[in-house]
Amino acid sequence: MSVVVAIMLLFAGLSEAVGRLLPVVARLSGVSHTRVFVMVLAGAVVDGAVFALWPLSAWTLAELVLPAASPGQAALAWTPGLAAPLLLAAVLAFPLLGPLLHLLLMVGVGTGLATALATVAGLGWWESAGCVAVAGVGLGVAVEGIRRLVVRLNTTRAPELFP
Repeated sequence: MSVVVAIMLLFAGLSEAVGRLLPVVARLSGVSHTRVFVMVLAGAVVDGAVFALWPLSAWTLAELVLPAASPGQAALAWTPGLAAPLLLAAVLAFPLLGPLLHLLLMVGVGTGLATALATVAGLGWWESAGCVAVAGVGLGVAVEGIRRLVVRLNTTRAPELFP
């Protein structure tokens, strides 16, 4: 992965993290700037890593599930041309314009990945699209589970009053 692609993925992760955390931070009163910065930075790294794993996960699924994908070929990876729509999708979804718009943008990014996977692996476009979709949904469910676990572990509970 080139440095340009890594920076694009990190910016996409940062935009995604800020878009998810701003509504939460806005509801919290008295949150320090340092804590917000650490939460945004951690979210950017996690979202950037998830974005980076998306093509690799789709490639792995293509190798495991579909016999047409021949092992030993160069794996699908992000290129600046593939990562640019992802960065655009993350920036446009930054102010939480709505989950439907975000889903539509991610489908557009997934379409580009499916086309690249079909070319690299020699698969049909629909098979590649299925691998990209399953990989994207799997990564999305995994990261959402981790987010919910982190929130559950970091919520402070009010002390119980004893009568």
